Amino acid sequence: MSTTVDTLHHEEHHDHKPSGITRWLFTTNHKDIGTLYLWFSFLMFLIGGSMAMVIRAELFQPGLQLVEPHFFNQMTTVHGLVMIFGAVMPAFTGLANWLVPMMIGAPDMALPRMNNWSFWILPFAFIILLSSLFMEGGGPAMGWTFYAPLSTTYSNDSTALFVFSVHIMGISSIMGAINVIVTIMNLRAPGMTYMKMPMFVWTWFITAFLLIAVMPVLAGAVTMVLTDKYFGTSFFDASGGGDPVMFQHIFWFFGHPEVYIMILPSFGIISAIIPTFTRKKLFGYSSMVYATASIAILSFLVWAHHMFTTGMPVVAELFFMYCTMLIAVPTGVKIFNWVATMWRGAMSFETPMLFALAFVILFTIGGFSGLMLAITPVDFQYHDTYFVVAHFHYVLVTGAIFSVMAAVYYWLPKWTGHMYDETLAKFHFWASVISVNVLFFPMHFVGLAGMPRRIPDYSVQFADINQIVSIGGFAFGLSQLIFLWVVIKCARGGEKAAAKPWEGAEGLEWTIPSPAPYHTFEKPPKIEG
Repeated sequence: MSTTVDTLHHEEHHDHKPSGITRWLFTTNHKDIGTLYLWFSFLMFLIGGSMAMVIRAELFQPGLQLVEPHFFNQMTTVHGLVMIFGAVMPAFTGLANWLVPMMIGAPDMALPRMNNWSFWILPFAFIILLSSLFMEGGGPAMGWTFYAPLSTTYSNDSTALFVFSVHIMGISSIMGAINVIVTIMNLRAPGMTYMKMPMFVWTWFITAFLLIAVMPVLAGAVTMVLTDKYFGTSFFDASGGGDPVMFQHIFWFFGHPEVYIMILPSFGIISAIIPTFTRKKLFGYSSMVYATASIAILSFLVWAHHMFTTGMPVVAELFFMYCTMLIAVPTGVKIFNWVATMWRGAMSFETPMLFALAFVILFTIGGFSGLMLAITPVDFQYHDTYFVVAHFHYVLVTGAIFSVMAAVYYWLPKWTGHMYDETLAKFHFWASVISVNVLFFPMHFVGLAGMPRRIPDYSVQFADINQIVSIGGFAFGLSQLIFLWVVIKCARGGEKAAAKPWEGAEGLEWTIPSPAPYHTFEKPPKIEG
């Protein structure tokens, strides 16, 4: 016994934490890894955003002014890949790392060293992807969906780097998802039954299963592209007995659940924030859980609504049309529940709540335009126009990205111990919400008028609206620098946050009981006697 005590005392007096870069490189602490993910995703958001600025600058007026058409195609391709795999998904993984253990009363993620690895392979994936832009002949220029034969017959050798980087991103996502599932299933505090988990934990639990189901499908698709290009196979080459449309089926079987991977965690965030700032419990908790699960299951049955113009049998078109319209039902249940939560609540409008309200309103617009695209004969007109661009940016920018911003403002006091500058944050909100609508709303109209997407030039009749759209784009991009400043200012100090920063709030996140059986110590405890 005395030896154990001596050892503990010895360790106590010689306990030292690694500092600086070593701490971040080798950390297995879920909070540190969550922070790494969030900063990485913000860097990727700025890089992807700068590519969007190139696109909008070129489209400011008709004719070719700034960049070559091939470089324009590279920008549209890499912008999409960076925003999806580099900005949105790592941001949600960072939030999961920070919050899931705390919300379920766990000491850390279940597999901390794998957690470290799943983050640190990501920067290398994006270094590989972005370095392909500097190759002779340029980077990938086939759209983020990399349809064959654009990615096989007609691409250059950047395809190999692109495929390798996508594999690494997929490995990272699968490891992160396994970690979330194992943590939630095995490390919940006693009494934390599944139907008592916060909605954010539920949405991530379901998202993690989606990730494990669909990332291998993406891996298969990019591997077939690679072998078609370099090893003489003919999966997607009609002259060798393959089928280029088969690529679309495989890709979208990954791609549509992927869209829900990028929005389900948002639903969890909004379900934490709205109850807090309305001082009410979330309306219809169990229906929210079932709606989330329904969306996840239905997401596997709608992939071919991206392919109505490929000449499917009418019976298939009808099946995918009805399934797509059906997925609006559980989504509508969620929106109804958020509105019912706010109904007659004692609402206050701090920045997280403003972003949450903007999410509910603007995501609903994106949902309605999605319903329009679901109708097969109507989709024939909308397909590959700016109407589609408007639709998915309302879902992913005012949906996924606004929810991440809401989450950052909501949990920053908990993360840093300081209160952010509310005035600056509100300025960021209003600048963002006005500019994002100037940016994406007019796209519906040029799309309905027939302006095709991913083309660096356009008919002079669209000039005025494109100028307005580009001005909105530059304003939205600049607004995010305010966000960066608010976060840095808060992290470096400022007003000390209260123990319960959102006073009087009864959101799930603040009322989680301390777990009984787990104790984590910075240093080993002293043992008396």
